[in-house]
Amino acid sequence: QVQLVESGGGLVQPGGSLRLSCAASGFNLDYYNIGWFRQAPGKEREGVACHERSTGSTYYTDSVKGRFTISRDTGKNTVTLQMNSLKPDDTAVYYCATRGENGCTMRTRDYDYWGQGTQVTVSS
Repeated sequence: QVQLVESGGGLVQPGGSLRLSCAASGFNLDYYNIGWFRQAPGKEREGVACHERSTGSTYYTDSVKGRFTISRDTGKNTVTLQMNSLKPDDTAVYYCATRGENGCTMRTRDYDYWGQGTQVTVSS
């Protein structure tokens, strides 16, 4: 059974850090581009970061550049999103997703499999 499971969300104060993980079962993440997305209440789901399978290149939306880092742990078949210097605007449900086509995008429609999401709340 193909499954993606996110974990690591929680409540953190502004300026704090969280590390999200996306674990895959039933397939090998090495064959996919991996994206992290987020959806805040009342807003559309937006792309946050992407890790390209072929080159290892990473891409970030402007609002998280310099604060978030996406990386792969091939031995564990997981992808992580390290989030530092968190802001209240980062509050959202965070999702990981896979893209089988070449290249990274930040469009939800370009991704095939999705996890169930993990809640991140940044508040004092």
